[in-house]
Amino acid sequence: MKQFFKFVFASMVGFFLTSLIIGGIVVLLIIGLIAAAGSEKQVEVDPNSIIHINFTNSIPERTPRKSPLDLLGLEENKTIGLNDILANIKRAKNDSNIKGIFLDESYMLSGQATTEEIRNALIDFKKSGKFVIAYSEIYTQGFYYLASVADKVYINPKGIFEFKGFSSQISFFKGALDKLGIEAQVIKVGTYKSAVEPFILTKMSDANRMQVNSYMGSLYDHFLTGISQARHISKDSLFDIANNLKIQFPEDALKYKLVDGLKYRDEVLDELKSRTDVGEKSDLHDVELADYTGSSNKPEKKESKNHIAIIYASGEITGGDGDDNTIGSDKISEALRKARLDDKVKAVVLRVNSPGGSSLASDVIWREVYLTKKVKPIIVSMGDLAASGGYYISCAADSIIAEPNTITGSIGIFAIIPNFQKLLNDKLGITFDGAKTGKYADLGDVTRPLSPEERAILQNSVNRGYDEFTKAVADGRHKTQAYINSIGQGRVWTGEQAIKIGLVDRLGNINDAIKSAAKKAGVKNYEVDAYPEQKGLFSKMGNNLSEEMHTRAVKSELGENYVYYEQLKNLTKMLRTPQMRMPYDVVIH
Repeated sequence: MKQFFKFVFASMVGFFLTSLIIGGIVVLLIIGLIAAAGSEKQVEVDPNSIIHINFTNSIPERTPRKSPLDLLGLEENKTIGLNDILANIKRAKNDSNIKGIFLDESYMLSGQATTEEIRNALIDFKKSGKFVIAYSEIYTQGFYYLASVADKVYINPKGIFEFKGFSSQISFFKGALDKLGIEAQVIKVGTYKSAVEPFILTKMSDANRMQVNSYMGSLYDHFLTGISQARHISKDSLFDIANNLKIQFPEDALKYKLVDGLKYRDEVLDELKSRTDVGEKSDLHDVELADYTGSSNKPEKKESKNHIAIIYASGEITGGDGDDNTIGSDKISEALRKARLDDKVKAVVLRVNSPGGSSLASDVIWREVYLTKKVKPIIVSMGDLAASGGYYISCAADSIIAEPNTITGSIGIFAIIPNFQKLLNDKLGITFDGAKTGKYADLGDVTRPLSPEERAILQNSVNRGYDEFTKAVADGRHKTQAYINSIGQGRVWTGEQAIKIGLVDRLGNINDAIKSAAKKAGVKNYEVDAYPEQKGLFSKMGNNLSEEMHTRAVKSELGENYVYYEQLKNLTKMLRTPQMRMPYDVVIH
């Protein structure tokens, strides 16, 4: 017994000491984070400096708040949002210390509309008379489209120049589902609502192939037009160069005048020094675009009694609060209500970048947009995607502004009910039996196929959802429901196409939307406020930290293939509940 008490006492002491040590580590960690958070230094911009731009990550709509992982040095790459990219380029235009921009090797992992906004900002920057120099060892088509507006475009003499036209590939899972004994039971409305095709077909349907060719043709035409204007090469010539793959080596790109020279990096740096009057043996004065956000010469924010609210709705549409990468209906609805009820807010810009998602969550947000429109102007600015549910939450606004290469439309609805019977019964030997008090008490049971009566019930529900969708769009766009049905059917359009059929009012960027909102509200001097409020440093130390670590690790490991991982994750969200979602994730190569 004496030994027993000794053992218990020793265990208690050990537990107590361990708790103290762990607690001390946590306290030190928090103190370190507080110190790091409070010690962010302002960047001093020297005279004759250049802005160094190097896009290696995907570009979110707005710069995320710092995470504990950033402050602990566990993340090397600095993520900067489109909001700060555009603001910094605009500020650099008028900064006497900034002589030019060095557009360095970039991957451009974001969508085409995001690239379009940055490209237009660079064009505007050049109006100041300052230079833009682009250099890369590897030019993807996305990066070249951005770089084509530069004063000089250089490529490494041994580099790779990609100029071959657009392609888009869809992953089909039916063969794998068949092998596993899983049936995707599809209920949908819309000839072109092809989100379900990967689960029931092994290749694109004729209708889907037609719409893909249509919107890809629109995107490609805009791509060639932009390069033609920037490089002063006819669009027909560019098409011929790409179609016949005439550029296979860097010297080919020089021959056809798509680049201005073959140079090694040191030669480009020497040119930058020469342009900024820096001695050959001196260091180039440069500042990273992300660091420029916190530069000491940042102009003071003008105060005004008038405010324009920008509400960022980015990602998949879900119920609840969502997170930095999803549109939670509760959070976005709360932001819309807050802006609507705030007398200082004179108008609202809803920035939508979403492939859609839950039909119910989309409707919750649509209601708040509808109510906001009743009391103050609300303008939608579309990013890379504003499709299906993303279009639904937009259609009640006063007006819609999109980029030419925004992907939008996809007015349709679907539901998928999986049937695991063959997998469970035939492959795993698992069977089920039970009792129920009503004929439809087990409607949606995934262990058996739907009966014809059950399928009819679900089809009726989806039909009703589509009717409500088309009615909401017809009311918001001042069209007949029959017309919206004719251009709906789940069909995807580009912004350029959407203008012609009345789904979009005009082409432009987020700044155009802000100006439009202010004009409609009748205000000239105003502040811009961003909603919803981003999570602070310490709120990220809770439940989301482990998830963030996992996401960063997967992204780092998969690189460009992360998009396919995301597609598989989204499969589970699409099951059973009605969806207003894009046919698939559009990735243009």
